[in-house]
Parts: sequence; structure tokens; C-alpha cells
Amino acid sequence: MVLALILVIGTLCLTLLGVVVAFSYRSWWDRESVSAFECGFDPYQSSRLPFSLQFFLVALIFLIFDVEIVLLLPFPISLDLNHPLTFYAGVVLFLAVLLCGTYYEWGSGALNWIF
Repeated sequence: MVLALILVIGTLCLTLLGVVVAFSYRSWWDRESVSAFECGFDPYQSSRLPFSLQFFLVALIFLIFDVEIVLLLPFPISLDLNHPLTFYAGVVLFLAVLLCGTYYEWGSGALNWIF
């Protein structure tokens, strides 16, 4: 009953938000509003700064492996003393998958820093 009430309230809030966005949307995407303002003069260069894709790849790899480490932390808490073999098998399997992912990233060259 409580779950159904939460789902109904969530659906109503999302619907109301969608209606408000649909009625309040105005198109401001013309050439002047998205261009850089430089005291009325045409800009000398693009206002968009270049972004190195290598920084993005390193951040993405860090995020993926960080989440995997966070998933590894609860393993000692779930230690079942009656079946330690299954616990260790799960840890070894998880670390093997993590190591395979590291070797794949290394082999694909994503961990090489080339200027």
C-alpha cells in the first residue's frame, strides 16, 4: 500500500514537472544568444576551449574501478565462517574480473599517456 502511494505521488510529480516544462519553454537558441559577447565586436577566436579526451578516459576508468572497489569492501562483512571456501571463491572471482578489466584497458592503450 505504501509502495503504491509512493509510486502514484512520484508519477504525479513527474507529470506535473513535465507539464510545467512544456508550457514554460521558450526557444532562445538563436545565433546571438549562443555566441560569446565581446563588447559588440566579433570574437577573435572560438569561446569553446579544447578538451583532451585522454583526461575523460582516465576519469572514466577511475570511476569504473572505484565503483568496483566499493563493491569489494562489503565482502569481509559478509564472511560466512561456515563456508569460507565460497567466500574466498567469490573474492577471487571478483578480483579476477577486476584484473581482466585492467589488462584489457592496458592492452587497448587507454592507460598509456601520449601527448
